[in-house]
Amino acid sequence: MPKTSRTVVVGSSVGLHARPASLFVQAVNATGHDVSVITATGESADASSILSVLALGVGHGQEIVIEVEGDNAEAVANDLAALLVSDLDAS
Repeated sequence: MPKTSRTVVVGSSVGLHARPASLFVQAVNATGHDVSVITATGESADASSILSVLALGVGHGQEIVIEVEGDNAEAVANDLAALLVSDLDAS
């Protein structure tokens, strides 16, 4: 299966916690793709699991890598990256 990755800087003011993490996980699950989040320290999590994403403790301004596997992985990675760089607490 096609696989791609994107490096992004988390834009939400609280990082990937509570609401931003929930919105991201919902978006991941809506894609039907296998998505992983990898921190700068090499910790990895299944992005479809809210508990796994929260456990990473990703803060505002931290750089992470998202890996997407599946058909149309490039477009899905672009959409998820755009979501992560925005301030999901602003709305």
